[in-house]
Amino acid sequence: MIRHIAAPFAILALIAASAAPVSAQTFDTRAGAAYVLDHSTGIVLLEKNADDPLPPASMSKLMTLYMAFEAVNPLNGQDPILTFDDVLPVSQHCMDYTGSTMFLDTTDRVRVEDLVRGIIVLSGNDASCVIAEALSRDGTEAGFAQQMTERAQQIGMMNSSFANSNGWPAAGNRVTMRDLGTLADRLITDYPTYYPLFAEREFDYDGEHLANIRNRNPLLALNIGADGLKTGHTREAGFGLVGSAKQGDRRIIFVVTGIETAQERAAETERIVNWAFRQFTQRDIARGGTQIAQAEVWRGEQPVVGLLLQEDLSLLVPTSGSREISAEVVYTGPIQAPIVQGDAIAELVIHLENLPETRVPLVADASVALGGFSSRLRTAAGVLIERINAQDPDLVEAE
Repeated sequence: MIRHIAAPFAILALIAASAAPVSAQTFDTRAGAAYVLDHSTGIVLLEKNADDPLPPASMSKLMTLYMAFEAVNPLNGQDPILTFDDVLPVSQHCMDYTGSTMFLDTTDRVRVEDLVRGIIVLSGNDASCVIAEALSRDGTEAGFAQQMTERAQQIGMMNSSFANSNGWPAAGNRVTMRDLGTLADRLITDYPTYYPLFAEREFDYDGEHLANIRNRNPLLALNIGADGLKTGHTREAGFGLVGSAKQGDRRIIFVVTGIETAQERAAETERIVNWAFRQFTQRDIARGGTQIAQAEVWRGEQPVVGLLLQEDLSLLVPTSGSREISAEVVYTGPIQAPIVQGDAIAELVIHLENLPETRVPLVADASVALGGFSSRLRTAAGVLIERINAQDPDLVEAE
């Protein structure tokens, strides 16, 4: 039986004290589609058409970069396929790309690290293609695009597909804003050593194209903690940005697309960052080891066991919002003995207005051995009485 126990008043009071008692403020973005994620908690702060497959433009280059990082530093313990010092040839197919490029030529041999920087800072369509052909199983960019789609699904991007390495307009290029948020989260989490590359403001590859050395991310120049990741623009997609910003211990990830101009993209993404940091804050609620409640035990030496927070509890709460807060302890019980101290046997479920519920594991404060005959008899009698009391009186009345 699923048991629901109201959380102690002290916990509710601590949570309530973290949120100001004023009217909640909603956010209406001008972007055609958007997704904003609090990185540390995984809480979605904003979503608008977040699951619509849309043309990604150059934001799809983040998938090429993720696979390049995997090739240089595999997470599965396998040997690297490339190093940053390896040099790669430039095919005619890659050189033929126009739009934003590194101006590569078929006579060039380019270091992998320079190609990575060329993708991040210069948004090089040609650089993405060179990486793609090097990592493709069949040596073609089209083959690599299929690998991109496969790998994207493996890391949780379930509604996206790729037709090329750089987001060049094609029918098969479709991603969702939620999937791009997932990709940004994986880049930040899986490759923290490489992530600072996304904050580089300039990259001068050959000294010959000084008009094309600046990062296109408009937020890097602002004092708002922005440090990545990738812009995108095509006529069909409009202007978009996969971004991240960190202030103090908090990091947010934000994805937008379908904005009409580059100037509006800069203004709207700055507005999103300011809103996300000002309207939500991380609060420490209780320390690990705090007892939250007790759970009934079936056939144990003791009839109950304490439920403790396994780790310190901190919550993302609105800095302006109502005090509509509820919390409960949920477990399947009575819990069958024996119980081992530290086992996760329950959850604290917290509901804050306008935010997804938070589930926190609770662990047993002590081991409970299987009881002897007398304790089991008492437990059985107690459960029988509880079941009788829960029934309709007409069903237990003597005939």
